[in-house]
Amino acid sequence: MLVRCVPRCASKLRAPISRSCSRVARAQCRQASTTSGAAWQSTATPHAGALAPFVNELDRIAPSFRVNGSQIRVLQTPTEFYETLKEKIRGAEKRIFLSTLYIGKSEKELIATLQQTLRAKPNVKLSILTDALRGTREAPDPSSASLLAPLIAEFGPERVEIRMYHTPNLTGARKKYIPKRINEGWGLQHMKLYGVDDEIILSGANLSSDYFTDRQDRYHLFSSKDITNYYASIHNAISSLSFKVQASDSPSGFDLVWPDTNPAISPLSNPKRFVRDSTSLLDGLISPRKEPLNSLVEAPGEKKKDTSVYMLAQFSQLLAPDTSTELPAVTHVLKTLSAPEYAQSSWTFTAGYFNPAPSLTKLLISTASQNNTVITASPYANGFYNSPGVSGLLPGAYTLLARRFLHAVHHNGREGSTILREWRKGTVNEPGGWTYHAKGLWVTLPNNTDPSISVIGSSNYTKRSYSLDLEANALIVTENEELKKRLGDEQRWLKENTTIVTRDDFAKTERRVGLKVRIAMAIVQLVGGAL
Repeated sequence: MLVRCVPRCASKLRAPISRSCSRVARAQCRQASTTSGAAWQSTATPHAGALAPFVNELDRIAPSFRVNGSQIRVLQTPTEFYETLKEKIRGAEKRIFLSTLYIGKSEKELIATLQQTLRAKPNVKLSILTDALRGTREAPDPSSASLLAPLIAEFGPERVEIRMYHTPNLTGARKKYIPKRINEGWGLQHMKLYGVDDEIILSGANLSSDYFTDRQDRYHLFSSKDITNYYASIHNAISSLSFKVQASDSPSGFDLVWPDTNPAISPLSNPKRFVRDSTSLLDGLISPRKEPLNSLVEAPGEKKKDTSVYMLAQFSQLLAPDTSTELPAVTHVLKTLSAPEYAQSSWTFTAGYFNPAPSLTKLLISTASQNNTVITASPYANGFYNSPGVSGLLPGAYTLLARRFLHAVHHNGREGSTILREWRKGTVNEPGGWTYHAKGLWVTLPNNTDPSISVIGSSNYTKRSYSLDLEANALIVTENEELKKRLGDEQRWLKENTTIVTRDDFAKTERRVGLKVRIAMAIVQLVGGAL
């Protein structure tokens, strides 16, 4: 059940929101700037040579931290991701915070792992953030919300907080009449941040059984207090702009309430004011700071800080004006690659749902780089393959978009430098069949074998990512040879289950896209949604 903010609540919120930082926001700003012992803005980062043109501008776009490359571990498989996550949860001493689109309604083992830690360690606190539309889709039948509500009942709201974010884009008649599943096209909480104590996993994976077994994604474990504290501040800020789950005796087993301590009015009460209030809270968190980055200098005995990690956020639906950092950062990297001196560089771009924003498609094709690869899911590795209803049209839609990309590559004379690979491991929903959900970018500089630059996180790099969803990512720039090798290995193992697809392949009868798919794509765009 959804309990909207009452007028009393709104009146209490009205006064403080006009300030640059609300009470909650000020507390989060203080926590983020003091707990790490370092400011978030890097001054001139000490990367030289071919990396310098990238970092000089990135320092002006997004906050960053310097770490040693050994502090970044690249996980390979869904099983390794799940086992690592459970291991970290079992070892927690202070905090666990999980931001995800949803937690599978049958993930009893994961919930049991959280319960065991909370029971054994009274000082550990748990905070979970999911999306309200996805997290309550099945209600009053079992859902993410009903799975999580008993944690609050057992351990109390002082130790367990469950929040669900609701987009301000779906209100009124839209919310009333647009069916579930389809209504998620108007914006979601899409960040994937899995933090425990002073470590965090950034990924594109959600927390459900397929992502733990046979849905290929990417997963980077950052062992850094600075980086973990930063993403914790992002998690806390979005949580404070979200509904709170409370256990109840209702048929669904939970209520969603809008606390009067939230630093914004409910998005269902006044969407425009909600965005204005959210901007006041978030703008200072994602923008670069002007103070020096204290952690640039290694402490005695500390390993060389040879890697910059830029904190990227795309919060377009919450910011007016939009000061998001992901699209500007990725745009800068690709624009830099168009310079003649990068003619011997290469890039790999992957997205399970292949629909890059039009501006990124143009930039990818316009780079001077050679030996470039796009990896996307085969229709047989698409999570919507043979799905009932309208969603079953999505694999065809992504096939059409991939075909259009290859046409643009051909039209611009780039067929000799850019290829498209489809990932397939069996057939989804058949024994041994996997789906593909990985997303990211790798850049290998001239005269290098392995990437020096990579982007990891939740973004699908689509128009939807850059206008409707909440995304959190990290852009890694490294001179650490061992980390570069790990990033190169990541590229290589993702290519292992791929085959090259050409324009001739898409011209075959079995790859042609029907009229239903084209009409459905047009309708979604017409009513303001996005793939």
